[in-house]
Amino acid sequence: MIEVLPESTGNTLGIKATGKLTDKDYKETLIPRLLSIIREHGKARVLCEMGEEFHGWELEAMWDDAKFGLAHRNDFEKFAVVGGKRWVEWGAKVGALFMKTDLRTFSREQLHEAWNWIKA
Repeated sequence: MIEVLPESTGNTLGIKATGKLTDKDYKETLIPRLLSIIREHGKARVLCEMGEEFHGWELEAMWDDAKFGLAHRNDFEKFAVVGGKRWVEWGAKVGALFMKTDLRTFSREQLHEAWNWIKA
């Protein structure tokens, strides 16, 4: 599930991922929000908080993520990944190789710092 966080404003989108992300999560929540930000502001800043109960992506959601990321690889200014297991951090860093963005990872305890960085 993807929950849009209340701190989201302007070109900054904060989300919290829990459970297993689905195609529906991408097509009904994440992609429309990102497209709106990109149309209105040119580039998006994204903070993705991985909840303790995050269990990964369904295959179709992984494909949605890869397709959108590649199609919009120049449309992200900053990307913060907060929390998550080691494999999530590695996956984010590999994905960032295909995108023009400043990606940083933060521990759960650094959530406030991550918000400060993404909004600066």
